[in-house]
Amino acid sequence: LAFCRGRIVRVPKGPLIRVVGTEVVIPCSVSDYDGPSEQNFDWEFSRETDFMRIVSTWDSTFTSEEYQKRVGRGDIKLRRSSNDAVELVIRNIQPTDQGRYKCSTPSTDATVQGNYDAEVQVKVISDGLSVSGSKARSSSSLRLSEGDSFRLRCSAITTSPEHTHLHVTWQIKSGSTWRDILSLTHEGKFQPGPGYEERYRNGDIRLDTGANDTYRLSVSQASSVDAGAYRCLVSEWVRGADGSWQKIQEKSVDIASVSIQRTDVVISTSNVSVTERDSLDLTCNITTDRSGIFQAEVMWYFSASPDDTLSDAQLLLSMDRDSVVSDSTLISLSHVDRNSYRLLVRDVDVEDSGYYFCEAAIWVPLHNGSWHKVVERTSAPVSVVVTALEPDYEVFLNASKTPKFSDDPTELNCRITNAQDREANIRFTVSWYYRQRLRSDAMVTGELLATMDADWTLLLGDRSRERIQNGEIIFSKKSADTFSLRIQWTSESDRGDYFCVISAWSRHRNNSWVKSKDVTSASVNVFWATQDYTLTVEAVKLKPFFVAGHTFEMTCKVSSKNIKTPRYSVLITAEKPLTDQSNPNGTTRIISLNQDSVVRLEDWTDQTRVDGVVLEKVQENEFRYRMYQTQISDAGLYRCVVTAWSPGGGGMWREAVNGLSNPIQIDFQTSGPVFNVSVHSDSPTIYQGEVADLLCIVTMEGMALEPDDMSFDVSWFAVRSFALDREPILLASLDRRGIVTQSRRNGSSDLSLERISPLEFRLRVHGCEDHDFGNHYCVVTPWVRSATGVWQREPDVKAKPIFLSVKMDVLNAFKYPLLIGIGLATVIGLLSCLIGYCSSRWCCKKEVQETRRERRRLMSMEMD
Repeated sequence: LAFCRGRIVRVPKGPLIRVVGTEVVIPCSVSDYDGPSEQNFDWEFSRETDFMRIVSTWDSTFTSEEYQKRVGRGDIKLRRSSNDAVELVIRNIQPTDQGRYKCSTPSTDATVQGNYDAEVQVKVISDGLSVSGSKARSSSSLRLSEGDSFRLRCSAITTSPEHTHLHVTWQIKSGSTWRDILSLTHEGKFQPGPGYEERYRNGDIRLDTGANDTYRLSVSQASSVDAGAYRCLVSEWVRGADGSWQKIQEKSVDIASVSIQRTDVVISTSNVSVTERDSLDLTCNITTDRSGIFQAEVMWYFSASPDDTLSDAQLLLSMDRDSVVSDSTLISLSHVDRNSYRLLVRDVDVEDSGYYFCEAAIWVPLHNGSWHKVVERTSAPVSVVVTALEPDYEVFLNASKTPKFSDDPTELNCRITNAQDREANIRFTVSWYYRQRLRSDAMVTGELLATMDADWTLLLGDRSRERIQNGEIIFSKKSADTFSLRIQWTSESDRGDYFCVISAWSRHRNNSWVKSKDVTSASVNVFWATQDYTLTVEAVKLKPFFVAGHTFEMTCKVSSKNIKTPRYSVLITAEKPLTDQSNPNGTTRIISLNQDSVVRLEDWTDQTRVDGVVLEKVQENEFRYRMYQTQISDAGLYRCVVTAWSPGGGGMWREAVNGLSNPIQIDFQTSGPVFNVSVHSDSPTIYQGEVADLLCIVTMEGMALEPDDMSFDVSWFAVRSFALDREPILLASLDRRGIVTQSRRNGSSDLSLERISPLEFRLRVHGCEDHDFGNHYCVVTPWVRSATGVWQREPDVKAKPIFLSVKMDVLNAFKYPLLIGIGLATVIGLLSCLIGYCSSRWCCKKEVQETRRERRRLMSMEMD
């Protein structure tokens, strides 16, 4: 394939037939070339034998004198479409431009292969295409009514000497752009434009051919989208040498301007408001300028939303084109005049509130006596609001029981007074609200406690849901006009304003209940004088001084006032400094003791010291906290968070007040050693299959320690990237007891981790592979034994990473395949020689009989 490759210059297959006066575009491209990506092109022209230079992409002096004026005016130019293709553009081509055009490319190849120029024949024919419209003045401007039909006609003929086909397209201009309606292509196929496919399939748009090369566009059921300017666009096509169709020219003629008078359906009134039991009167008007015979079909609809469609709306009444009205008891439809239809709804109800709209269809008679629907339109909805007849009544709220102390009962009665016209179709329900009273003048909205619907079903609010389900709050109806609210045990959170809302519901024709009126009562304040709760918490450290490893002890003494038989819950918190200085100090919840003396570990997650913290109750108001074998990491501020609880109603405990003690600090003043960690490797770049050695070296500054008084937890990590932009992967770890833990590996390489000296740890990667590359580092956790023999954990120290690079040994990788290949080639060559020798020796041997020739001297030329 490499030897067959060569430069190829391509132009279209000729001859190219073009019409005089049109623009001609001849493309030329080159492929399979060497050198720069952007290639240059030269164009030449010949009428008979000699070629004249036209234009070049790289030489401005290339153009011959005959073409210099046309190239200077831009009538002939080159247009580059890509690095390896250009187009020769000739404007207003003339018969003198008929001939052969050659496209050449200068060589940029190392060797001469392929073709470097290509020729195409261009034939220029005369313009034989003529397009015309109707000569009648009335056809240039048409005024139609919506739903009418119309026809437009244009003529197109060609006298071209070549065998050409015409492509006829009808277009409409609405705005500033022309859109295709329907086309008869040069291949004899009908092609509807975008948006006209459905109308073409239904037969509403047709394109017919007639005598004298006429093309008629027929449009039925005209709508507002058919208004605009129409033109006939005709293009002439010829089949090229390669079998493809080519457009050689195009002409158009303006045919007519069509205006469509829209038929509108409107309701004479806008939004309507009527009172219950009155009549609703609406009129539907049809706006049309039709002068002929037509009949209208009208339908009235009702919907609860203005966005509902006809399928979702309710049909109220209809009148067909013969003026036959559907049957209805309370609704009537009458024909007022030729274009107006009146809807009358008697004895309206609140449920008649909504949106009303009418739909009208216009029918016209056909020649065969049948009727045809030409247009159908729906009016905009009209909003109708039916105002209910509100009952007249008043609401009075009083407190029959008020609390004097906490947990006393509270009872409120909401009564209906001065009710007028108490009929069977009126029903009353109640809604209870609570409003918290603030010291400031800020307004607080009422919070719903409970409400009743029309069926007297109780619906609970979020505030009182749990207490109502527990029986602490009771709602009841004492009589037909009295509703009651009872709080069994009133707490401080119940203090505030209470009010009720009485709702009147009216029964409608379909036996449904609709709310007609709400009356709100005056508010009643539930309040009793109390003294504020006070709670004091004092924390005391029992041992003024201790060192790491000793037991830390502190007590919390609690005193309270104005709390009846209190119980206390205690929480021990610690504020430890964080290593990230950008964040504030965090608080850790260690252990808690609730009011029932149940101990619970909160955020204490040290599994080795599960029993290392104890919180116990010494007296009723004194608590003691112990922390055994303290670590340096336990340094911080410790506090007691105490909550006082008082007995509430139903044997439940309620929270009274919270208190926070003074902080007790644990601070270890030590001058121990400072540990540093580094990673080292003698050969960070290795080949596949070799062993990589990585050393984790621990150094100390400050106080020196014996090897037996310190131990280390070492963990090795790897980041599989050149930059540290991925999550680290744990390779292996060695704890201070000498136990090695390895993570699961996918490759065939193996790891080993060992301690080679008190302060050096070595990681070996055996049989390194490609995926073993990356940044490697170790994390060391020092453990130091104090004077009391307790091991103390020091902060983790992380080493700077070292990059391990794994290369492939090309010689070793190809050594055995090369030896095997050479050996096989040698054996097969010797075997071939042996077979050939044996075949020529024994299998293909022939006996040749030759006549014996005598050895005589040549005779001389004279004796011949």
